[in-house]
Amino acid sequence: MKELANTRNIGISAHIDSGKTTLTERILFYTDRIHKINEVRGDGSGAKMDHMELEKEKGITITSAATTVHWNGSQRNGITFSEGNGKDIKINIIDTPGHVDFTVEVERSLRVLDGAILVLCGVAGVQSQSITVDRQMKRYGVPRLAFINKMDRMGANAYKAATSLREKLGLNAVMMQLPIGAEDQYQGIVDLITKKAYYFDGANGENVREAEVPADMVDQVEEYREAMLDKVSEFDDQMMEDLLEGKEITEETIHNAVRAGVNSLKLVPVYNGTAFKNKGVQLALDAVARYLPSPLSCVKQKAINSNDNTTFDLEPDKNMPLVCMAFKITDEQFGQLTYTRIYQGTLKKGDTIYNTRTKKGVRVGRMVRMNSNDRENIDAASAGDIIAIIGMDCASGDTFVGDEKLNHISCESMFVPIPVIELSVNAKDKDSLARMSKGLQRFRKEDPTFHVYTDEESGETRIAGMGELHLEIYVERLKREYRCEVEVGAPQVNYRETIRQEAAFDYLHKKQTGGSGQFGQVIGKIRPLAAENKEKESQNFRFHNEIKGGSIPGEFIGACEKGFMDVMDKGPLAAFPLIDVEVFLQDGKYHDVDSSDLAFRIASRQAMRQAIAKANAVLLEPLMKVEVETPDEYQGFVIGDLSSRRGIIQGSDTNENGEAIVTAHVPLSQMFGYSTDLRSGTAGKATYTMEFAKYAECPGDVQAKVIKERAEKLAALSED
Repeated sequence: MKELANTRNIGISAHIDSGKTTLTERILFYTDRIHKINEVRGDGSGAKMDHMELEKEKGITITSAATTVHWNGSQRNGITFSEGNGKDIKINIIDTPGHVDFTVEVERSLRVLDGAILVLCGVAGVQSQSITVDRQMKRYGVPRLAFINKMDRMGANAYKAATSLREKLGLNAVMMQLPIGAEDQYQGIVDLITKKAYYFDGANGENVREAEVPADMVDQVEEYREAMLDKVSEFDDQMMEDLLEGKEITEETIHNAVRAGVNSLKLVPVYNGTAFKNKGVQLALDAVARYLPSPLSCVKQKAINSNDNTTFDLEPDKNMPLVCMAFKITDEQFGQLTYTRIYQGTLKKGDTIYNTRTKKGVRVGRMVRMNSNDRENIDAASAGDIIAIIGMDCASGDTFVGDEKLNHISCESMFVPIPVIELSVNAKDKDSLARMSKGLQRFRKEDPTFHVYTDEESGETRIAGMGELHLEIYVERLKREYRCEVEVGAPQVNYRETIRQEAAFDYLHKKQTGGSGQFGQVIGKIRPLAAENKEKESQNFRFHNEIKGGSIPGEFIGACEKGFMDVMDKGPLAAFPLIDVEVFLQDGKYHDVDSSDLAFRIASRQAMRQAIAKANAVLLEPLMKVEVETPDEYQGFVIGDLSSRRGIIQGSDTNENGEAIVTAHVPLSQMFGYSTDLRSGTAGKATYTMEFAKYAECPGDVQAKVIKERAEKLAALSED
């Protein structure tokens, strides 16, 4: 248990280009995991955690990477940490991508982690993807610390960044450190708990030097320390009393209160530094060890019992029956690599474990602990560990148990966002076709947001994903990893359809063919599915069985639900998928001989079509949240250009460098080729990020145009 108390499972998440991978690289160096620091570059070299060739070339993180480090404290002077009261803390770290196109990597990482570091740029503060990451952390109840990075950059302001955490994310963000200087004068930090200054000496800032607070900062330190103690004392009644009575508060009391606040998700301690210039990282690691929960103290993972649909807590005890979850898979030369979080029990090399989805047993041949792309063979792992299993066939999200009698339980699934863009891919020859098929099946298995399907009308192979970059990376990987020459079609928008009002249905399916016939009648209503009525965020269809008195026997209810769901695949306007529909089955009739599953399924399909025709169906288009950072003189062009693309300006701000930050909601259909137009209109000085915001109703003229184009396409295909 002591080892478990001294374990931390954390993720490092942030907006793109905030310095996540650079921070991870420094952590690896200071924990002696690597002995030479590599920088994130776009020139083919790269950081340890960016192991893919594409990552090194583009200078971005595409896939999350895991590693394990051991931390003994920044001072090496007998410092002890939290629960285990130990000096050696084992930290399992997952470095996640910042680009929104790879958001599923963040999603599935946070799903299995106990804590996180939210990294902010010291200049920009909270940015668009920071908001997305924060929403993901809140979704999974992940406690976090905030690290304000890039304090050496022009315009860096830790105070403003901390304020943006409070104002834009609604977090109870409390500064635990003050920066000594800023921009090119940034020297170190003052710790508000110890009231000491810390400087980072040596070629790589590896030597942490303690000193007195600079004389010109003494009053400021007292002011901020008093505010910090006031906030922190809310999580310790005795500390609050002692403060009111003017008593001296011990460091240990403050640490305990901060830890209580962080673990309750009601406090976010804020640290600062510059990972690139090797300052502040070690003290952030101390905070991880002190305040983020271990597998023993974090919120317990819940599992679902499929026998009675109840949930129960998994206990982080190595002596209990094994329960673990495969949260990420990658196919490699020597077989599938399955990243696994062990929630309960112990897993040993050679064990047979059972997949609760397939109900099949698999033997664990080889287990490894990951350090980015390097592997360290291990023989056993227990509750709280994050490891990888080689050669085991499964899907992302599968639950495994050690006892076949427990194959009715599964861990709660993660949220998977809807793909918003698609394009066609065609192999140039027969050899390339076989390789393309193999590659696409692998990518689909690895990435839940990457969809592959064959268009029924055209026979084209189509891929769908989260954005142009997402699909571009997979096309590039087909060419490199599978030596497959592919022709790529123009990107297309994934439209959706929904209903705007309630409508009733009453449909009787009756067919007599001489032998046993078909008979089934369904009566009820449909209505739009509101967000507050969804059982989970990703739900698009909800079925309510309100049958009373057995007017439809229970054995046919499942067939009715399937019949209603069948119609969700193609809406009435342009055959796009339907979303956000709620069905109430209220009455019906059956026949003792002629009623069957098939009869009720057909009746439900026809009833659904009947109701949708009366429910004011509309076409929905994906709106993207676009954030543009531009020199002030081009702000007018940026706003005008976004407005011409049917964009709705959400607001504009100015950062410390005097650059304008414009935020807008813009239809995805209007954003193709935007990067080229933005570069030419701002002399290459503006940058932008884009992420999916929501589906919204198309204007009437756009809806008519899309429906017409869709009808023409389907008609042309039917003629062929």
